[in-house]
Amino acid sequence: MYSHIKGTVEELGADRAVIDAHGVGYELFCSRQTLKELAIGKAAKLFAHMNVSQEQVALYGFYTDDERAMFRKLIGVTRIGPKLALAALSVLTPSDISMAVLTDNAAAFDGVPGMGRKTAARVILELKEKVDGVSSPSGGAKGASKAEDGSAAMRREAIEALVALGYDGATAGRAVAEIENCARTEDMIMKALRMLSAK
Repeated sequence: MYSHIKGTVEELGADRAVIDAHGVGYELFCSRQTLKELAIGKAAKLFAHMNVSQEQVALYGFYTDDERAMFRKLIGVTRIGPKLALAALSVLTPSDISMAVLTDNAAAFDGVPGMGRKTAARVILELKEKVDGVSSPSGGAKGASKAEDGSAAMRREAIEALVALGYDGATAGRAVAEIENCARTEDMIMKALRMLSAK
């Protein structure tokens, strides 16, 4: 029903924004990633999704169309509602989620409130064939495309090794996504470790 809402940011809350568009205040639930991009009194354009349930009719707003696309994929997963999908997108970018799905990295979702490993495994299983073309504004589909070019198994092993060394799943996934293809898993792990230690 709504493709996007464009206007002035009137209010910002912990999980929502109010956009004044031609005198009408639209309350949109937003991820922390989107809220970081907004400022009270500044113009903004949010891509919108309307969710109708027995409890309420709610609008969700996203700074990028990629974020909205991933939100729609997430709420299509069994027993994943809008609140949990928004929580995931507050912690992970769309490309983070794509990389986690393509490399079976359930640990990437450990920082998402309310999402345990079983739920993360279900997200990975149900989105396996649906993450193509989803990207983030900063990294594009870089991580996803690299994982799809035949090195997914090696990347999965490298992520698991980094998690075993104490890195959280999201950090490990982002580091491995930045590494070019390697001949050996050990080389990929070492490059990822060097990158992480330099940060």
